[in-house]
Amino acid sequence: MWPQRAANWERRSMTIAFLGTGLMGAPMALNLVKAGFPVTVWNRSAGKTVALEEAGARVAETPAEAVGKADVVITMVSDGPAVGDLLFEQGTAEHMPTGATVIDMSSIRPEEARNHADRLSKMGISHIDAPVSGGTRGAEDGSLAIMVGGDDVTFDRVASLFEPMGRAILLGPSGSGQLAKLANQAIVAITIGAVAEATLLVREGGIDPACFRAVLKGGFADSVILQQHGARMQAGDFAPGGRSSFQLKDLENVLAECRAMGLSLPLTALQRDRFADLVTRLEGGDLDHSALFLELLERNNLSRSQ
Repeated sequence: MWPQRAANWERRSMTIAFLGTGLMGAPMALNLVKAGFPVTVWNRSAGKTVALEEAGARVAETPAEAVGKADVVITMVSDGPAVGDLLFEQGTAEHMPTGATVIDMSSIRPEEARNHADRLSKMGISHIDAPVSGGTRGAEDGSLAIMVGGDDVTFDRVASLFEPMGRAILLGPSGSGQLAKLANQAIVAITIGAVAEATLLVREGGIDPACFRAVLKGGFADSVILQQHGARMQAGDFAPGGRSSFQLKDLENVLAECRAMGLSLPLTALQRDRFADLVTRLEGGDLDHSALFLELLERNNLSRSQ
C-alpha cells in the first residue's frame, strides 16, 4: 500500500501547467488530470480547453496566469520558434517560480532545445526536452514513446509525471530527446513512403490491400504504420492525426541537423521532397501524413478509387 499512497501524494503535490492543447496536447493533458495531477491548461484557441475543464482541469486565460504557481510547465506547440516565442518573447518564463521545471514536449531542433535550456537555467528554471511519438492514438491511450534529453536529477524529479502519458527514457543531455525524435521522424517518413508504394502495388495488381496487411501481420515487414496508415490509405481517410505540414517541418529539421554534422541521408532527403510536394503543390498540409499516398497516386496519374 505504501508505494501507491506515496505516488498519489506525489501527484497531488506536483502542480502542472500545460500550454498547448491541440490534437496531441489535449489527450496528454487529459491523462494527467485522470491520473490525479492538479493541471492548469492554456491554449491559444480557448475552445480546445472545454473538455479538459469538464474533466477537472483549471483553464487559464493567459500563459502567464497558467504558470504562476506551477512546479512543472509542459509545452506542446508547433515548432521551435513557437516555443521560443511562448517562453521568452511573450514573457511566460518570467512568471514561473524559481525552481520550476519546463518540459518541452514539442518537436523542435536540438540546438533550439539546448538554447532554451541555457536561457531558462540562468533564470533558475530547469529544462527537459521530451518530444513524443505515437500520434493521437498513442496520446489518447497513454502509450507514447517519450524521448528525453536533460540531466538525471531533473528527470528523476519529474519521472512520475510521464507515466500517464507513455514510456519515457532519458537518452542524454539537453537536445538528445530532440535528436532522437528527428531520427524517429526519418523512420516514420521513409516507412510511410514504403507502405504507400506497397499498397499501390498490390492494389493495382488486384490484391485487396486489407488481405495484404493481414498476411504480413507478425512478419518481418509488419509495422504499426503498415497496419494503421495502410488502412487509412485504402479507405482514403486522411483526417489529421499527425499533420503532413508537421512531418515536413521535422524532415527539414533532420536535414538541417545532418548538414551541421556533415552527413548525407538520401532516403530522408527524398521523402522531404515528396512531403514538400504534398504540402505545397497538392495543398495537403492539414491532412494526415499518410496522405503521402495521394502524392504517389498523382505521380502515377491514378485516382483514389481506381
